[in-house]
Amino acid sequence: MKKHVPNFITLLNLFCGCVAVLFAVDRMFEMVALFVFLGIVFDFFDGFAARILNVKSELGLQLDSLADMVTSGLVPGIVMYQLLEMSLSGGWNTGASIEGSENMMLGGLAITDLIPFMGFLITLASGYRLAQFNIDENQTDSFIGLPTPANALLIISLPLILWYQNNDLLNSIILNQWFLIGITLLSCWLLNANIKLFALKFKNLSFKDNALRYVFLIVSIVMLATLKYLAVPAILIFYILSSIVSEKLSVAKK
Repeated sequence: MKKHVPNFITLLNLFCGCVAVLFAVDRMFEMVALFVFLGIVFDFFDGFAARILNVKSELGLQLDSLADMVTSGLVPGIVMYQLLEMSLSGGWNTGASIEGSENMMLGGLAITDLIPFMGFLITLASGYRLAQFNIDENQTDSFIGLPTPANALLIISLPLILWYQNNDLLNSIILNQWFLIGITLLSCWLLNANIKLFALKFKNLSFKDNALRYVFLIVSIVMLATLKYLAVPAILIFYILSSIVSEKLSVAKK
């Protein structure tokens, strides 16, 4: 019976992803963030449960990636699609397309109407990364490329920054289509980049063995308390930079 516990937790992750999809389609970004966050929590605890109960399985590995594909792959793709639509239509609740003679037409469809679909490049890149992760045996204690949950948090933080930070400069940047396209392409690259990033897996509670992880958690908490949702991209940048520096120091010691 215990072998089914981790898989049940993984299915909860998948359920949260399905619900988040529905909210993303309706631009209810607060609820999207809530269910993606819950899904990521379940994603953490399914692996934790599998290790504690000693019931790791190939089925669990595949199921985990399938759930992540929805929660951390499809959902951020839809969110970016919505943000690109908003950037082109000029606001939170306005229509999806821009009307005007300056827009080139393709089969009756304005070229600008196709731009939001670039958001699904994130979904494609996430799927490729998850498939690569499943066959890569070198990503047990660390990651090669940005994990899909971290990337999902980055993308869903953007509409929350718009809504809660209420800063004209930030709003103008985030709702700039070129900024969003740039973030989309950067996201796709980071997901599959050959960059070694540390994993937040504690084998023990020793500070000596987990100094980088403890420092990262402390800095993240401070950023969240001071920067609110703007802390998410800041934490991600800190995560990548600290991983690169740590790896270089580790190589230098050898």
